[in-house]
Amino acid sequence: MTNCVRKVAAAAALAALGAALAGCGGGAGAPAAGREARMGTPAASASTSASASASAPAPAPGSTAASPQAGAPAKPPTMAPGPNGLTPVFERAKQRTDKTVALTFDADMTSDQGPRAADGEHFDNPALISTLRALKVPSTIFMTGRWAEEYPDQAKSIGTDPNFEIANHSYSHHAFTSPCYGLPALDGAAARADVDRAFAAFRQAGAVNTVPYFRFPGGCYDDQALRALSTAKVTAVQWDVVSGDAFAKDPVPVAEQVLDGVKPGSVVVMHCTRSAAPVTEEAVRRIVPELRKRGYRFVKVSELIGK
Repeated sequence: MTNCVRKVAAAAALAALGAALAGCGGGAGAPAAGREARMGTPAASASTSASASASAPAPAPGSTAASPQAGAPAKPPTMAPGPNGLTPVFERAKQRTDKTVALTFDADMTSDQGPRAADGEHFDNPALISTLRALKVPSTIFMTGRWAEEYPDQAKSIGTDPNFEIANHSYSHHAFTSPCYGLPALDGAAARADVDRAFAAFRQAGAVNTVPYFRFPGGCYDDQALRALSTAKVTAVQWDVVSGDAFAKDPVPVAEQVLDGVKPGSVVVMHCTRSAAPVTEEAVRRIVPELRKRGYRFVKVSELIGK
């Protein structure tokens, strides 16, 4: 059991809040059935028409495909489907000699947390985004559609900044398999629609730098979940380094946990949720200079997948 999982378990009294940040809980890995699908390989160059078609997120139900927006980046690389056409899963770059690392941040908000936001709870973290910009750290933000709806100006600002790319963390932050840290579960059809709805929320907010990557709420998935997403043409992105920032009160152990775990090609999972991960920005200010001192270069997930 990872330190992050222990923190979530210890926070049982904060179950509702813990569900929203359950993305920190999958650090021990996905269920065995899901692991079988981690055999996807990088698809052909995104410059080809076939790859461009595969990497484009499907439009939301009932919508028409939008034409490419001015300034939109080239289609990012995706991975080929896994066995039996299952959605491929990426955890860490295969090229493990290049000292690159991807910091990823889950912008969590469940579909029923609007009243809490209205009462003043902050599910965003503008200071963290400002620090990433100031430190010039390319980053991937795994955003829920509900977060984009709550903070459309921030979603647009992040999604039009070339320093960032926005990936899909579902619309509702409900589970794609059960049990998953107490999150309500979606069936296959609802799960597929939930992904489309999140992409639609990003478009509605004006985000341009979106990528066809998906992170399961709670990190929970199995073959059934991978099968449900197979038509979405996304690459599922997990991680190999758990930061432990959820519910943390001290940035020092968070930074130490990341620094101890990072290897060439690592994907680090952190959070962009001020109310329940309040020390992430301080931890980042410790992590970034130290990793650079060790010779690491920060990249987006798209660069790791493209290797």
